[in-house]
Amino acid sequence: MSQEAVPEQATVPAQPKGLLQQMEELMAALNADLSQLDADLSAPRAAVAEERDTA
Repeated sequence: MSQEAVPEQATVPAQPKGLLQQMEELMAALNADLSQLDADLSAPRAAVAEERDTA
């Protein structure tokens, strides 16, 4: 039986991300998501308040 050579994956980074870097990236993503959620929840209230003021 002959064995074929398995090519190494070129997509593997030279150095894997450290735990601290992974946590920082996750916290940044979470912060962005929470900021967007806050903006989404704040926008309709402002529009409703403006409608009440003009009525």
